Amino acid sequence: MITACCDTLLWGRMIMNTTIIGVAGGSASGKSTLVKKLCEAFVEEDVLVLCHDYYYKANDHLSLEERKKLNYDHPNAFDTDMFVRDILSLKAGKTIERPVYSFVEHNRLQEKVTVRPAKVIVLDGILIFENKELRDLMNVKVFVDTDADIRLARRLVRDVQERGRNMDSVLAQYFSTVRPMHEDFVEPSKRYADLIIPEGGFNSVALSLLVEKIRSVIRKEE
Repeated sequence: MITACCDTLLWGRMIMNTTIIGVAGGSASGKSTLVKKLCEAFVEEDVLVLCHDYYYKANDHLSLEERKKLNYDHPNAFDTDMFVRDILSLKAGKTIERPVYSFVEHNRLQEKVTVRPAKVIVLDGILIFENKELRDLMNVKVFVDTDADIRLARRLVRDVQERGRNMDSVLAQYFSTVRPMHEDFVEPSKRYADLIIPEGGFNSVALSLLVEKIRSVIRKEE
């Protein structure tokens, strides 16, 4: 079993007031960069990051070739009910065992990661604003808005270098599912955002404003 935590977590502490920050946006829009910089900004707080990607459904009954053909950008690809349950457990001060997903195997693995509660929970995912139950758990909702050509270029580099893909498969997936699902689900969910940040973590001015906004929310929760 793997145990994951931020260095600033206070083990065993009951979290009475939890601030939940949702960071959404298209694939390779800069969400993860923004989330990383938020964690750095709140290094003195109890912070944990929970990615919607961890909660892709298991497809053990399918072969690898069959799993490669699935649509991973549709809301039904995620076990969002489990995601919500885990967030509620963390808010209640309970430790969870979250799933682990492999982008190489295109499937959920058998191992689990132990995650303990924290004062600030950052949710990261392309479709986290699409689900109302999930959306209603968030104190601050941030949408990272990046041009499609930039997102595609970043996705190509990321998937080839980090996820064992080749360029042809990345492009085929992008045009068959990623782009259509972005237009159908991700882009429309932008209307639920409290803040829209162009270029995500690469936008230093917007990042500073966001950090101040989150600090004010945390103060109200205390």
